[in-house]
Amino acid sequence: MTEQMTFGTLTIAFDERVLRPREWTSAQSDWAADLSLEAPAGPVLELCSGAGHIGLLSVALSGRSLVCVDASAVACDFARANAVDAGLADRVEVREGRLEDALATGELFPVVIADPPWVPRQETGRYPEDPLTAIDGGDDGLDVARACLAVIDAHLAPGGSAVLQVGTTGQTDILRDEPCFAEGRLEMVEVRQEVRGVLARIDRAG
Repeated sequence: MTEQMTFGTLTIAFDERVLRPREWTSAQSDWAADLSLEAPAGPVLELCSGAGHIGLLSVALSGRSLVCVDASAVACDFARANAVDAGLADRVEVREGRLEDALATGELFPVVIADPPWVPRQETGRYPEDPLTAIDGGDDGLDVARACLAVIDAHLAPGGSAVLQVGTTGQTDILRDEPCFAEGRLEMVEVRQEVRGVLARIDRAG
């Protein structure tokens, strides 16, 4: 059964097949909107968009256009419907597909939002109300976060920034060893502890 909730200034529809929006994640929308003020021109990219709430609120605040990517057909349908309900349909494109397949070579985005599953596999039983595919991040909770980093590495525009959501500061410490950081292409410049998760700002180096 479809439910609705208030998310920032938006009303977001969803059902039990997608992850219920968490109110605290509006902090990710706000941070991305703030970064949009000084980022180069271009659309915002949202990875693992689910019902689309984080990206939609961000562009409602910033005035930019949005490209949402999610592998779930149900999530994509909700993202499209929520864009219509928010009056943003003319600024939103929703792409259904795997992260590595949804973007064309050379596509660049000045702002990227990534909200991957980040619960370690052995802990997913603590959240029986959530769809498993929406929370299972693999053995250390970072399998999909690493896939998001690969997309950010390939598609973040010069002068751009990404906001990645994970579960703990320990997870951000692990990610700092990924090649995109170790080899100097990206920089994790700020980490913020939020109510139930962590947000990391990632900039294109140089």
